[in-house]
Amino acid sequence: MTKIAELTSSTGKVYLTITYDEANHWICNEWEGYVSPENVKQGSLAVLEAFRKYKTAYGLNDNTKLVGRWDDSVNWIEKEWMPQAIAAGLRYYAHVANQESFAAASAADMETRTHGLFEMRIFDDVESAKDWLKACQKPDQG
Repeated sequence: MTKIAELTSSTGKVYLTITYDEANHWICNEWEGYVSPENVKQGSLAVLEAFRKYKTAYGLNDNTKLVGRWDDSVNWIEKEWMPQAIAAGLRYYAHVANQESFAAASAADMETRTHGLFEMRIFDDVESAKDWLKACQKPDQG
């Protein structure tokens, strides 16, 4: 795993760690704590740069340590981030949500907005998400 970036809030707390998993050829984002709309935007732009640099179709977005909703950012993600991520090559996005947190509702909203442009699935645990991404990489999956 190669650490690409670690973003911190204005209070100095890490809210996003982005890594590249060479063995599985995917970008992994680990969000934590509470994120403001500005944090979501800055973090998502950093994730976008990782997709551009590593030219992979696979993303693993881990929100299990995220607290609170990020509804205010879903419109921006749909209108700005998604088209750029698709242009950078994103095709499969595994999103891991803590179903006990309010953030799970924001993830479900995001999933409805993909409009079939890329495949996004929501998982309860990281291992299931990884298994799905590995299955997507099989040659018969196109």
